[in-house]
Amino acid sequence: MPSSDASATPGLFSRLSTMADNLVKVTTTKAAIGQTPRQAIWTLNKATLFRYTPVVKAEERHPIPLLLVFALMNKSAILDLRPGNSFVEFLLQKGYDVYLLDWGTPGPEDAQTGLGDYALEYIPRAIRKLRSFSGSDQFNLLGWCIGAMLCTLYSSLRPNDGLKSLILLTAPLDFTEHDKISLAKMTEERFFDVDRVLQAFGNMPAGLIDYGAKMLKPVENFVGGYTRLFDNLDNTKVVDSWHAMNTWVSDAIPLAGAAYRQFIVDLYRNNKLVKGTLTIRGERVDLKQLRASLLNVIGEDDHITPPCQSDKLLDLVGSTDKEVLRLPGGHIGLMAGSGAYKVAWPRIDAWLSKRSA
Repeated sequence: MPSSDASATPGLFSRLSTMADNLVKVTTTKAAIGQTPRQAIWTLNKATLFRYTPVVKAEERHPIPLLLVFALMNKSAILDLRPGNSFVEFLLQKGYDVYLLDWGTPGPEDAQTGLGDYALEYIPRAIRKLRSFSGSDQFNLLGWCIGAMLCTLYSSLRPNDGLKSLILLTAPLDFTEHDKISLAKMTEERFFDVDRVLQAFGNMPAGLIDYGAKMLKPVENFVGGYTRLFDNLDNTKVVDSWHAMNTWVSDAIPLAGAAYRQFIVDLYRNNKLVKGTLTIRGERVDLKQLRASLLNVIGEDDHITPPCQSDKLLDLVGSTDKEVLRLPGGHIGLMAGSGAYKVAWPRIDAWLSKRSA
């Protein structure tokens, strides 16, 4: 009879072959992300408004279109990471008419682009195109991270544009509890000369933003992720998930200099939005003017935007229909982790579907 060692050899060779193939894949290629079919329907400078191809018959779709807005310093593909783990794909299957405002990549010529340009130029013009294209006078808006902050500015300054409901994901709005916000401590004036950095680079380099964020959890970001990869190198499903996320994380973009300076000085250091002293293009941002239905989604384990940065928001806005949704998960894992389709997405859909008719 053959020995147990001999009978195990084919299985061992197969496992080693899988591990080798996966290692080559993650070290020599980028994963295919952002694959859901879409068409560009409007552009302005680097920004593009996309409409995703519906998968549900017109008569079965929600009549109120939904616009997605992500952050400025990462690509929006995180909303459509890969088939089977795509928030966009999920929304389409639930019958939403989905649009995305993609900011593109700023160049040196965009260094003077500020928060006012994004909140009062790009977003309103994209929305006018969305309304014209969809034929709907009303729309819903979902912002994530800095995208949530920009949506908050827009919704407070232009409350009569037809916005029906607003969903904010991990929104960095309130900097009152400074000591609980690691990035706020990291960018204090005594540690960080924002003007000198921008004088040298024009825009805030992607590499510096990425390094700063990773240093909040250095062991996890520089060691832990790769340890998990190697522990699961024989599991192609796990490897493909890691590969997609790593491709997205490694493809950060710079942040326009003027907007970055406003973000650090006006918000992180001086908390002007919550204090009611923030002005954008000469207009004071009054959160009480934000009157749309509001869902404020907080990641309980978020170390980039801790819960304290938005957990008092409902007391500050003028909305009467408002709700806070606290969910387990971090800044990205909350919406793009392997369990998002079981927890965050259905909860958001349950709230949004009632306000999309």
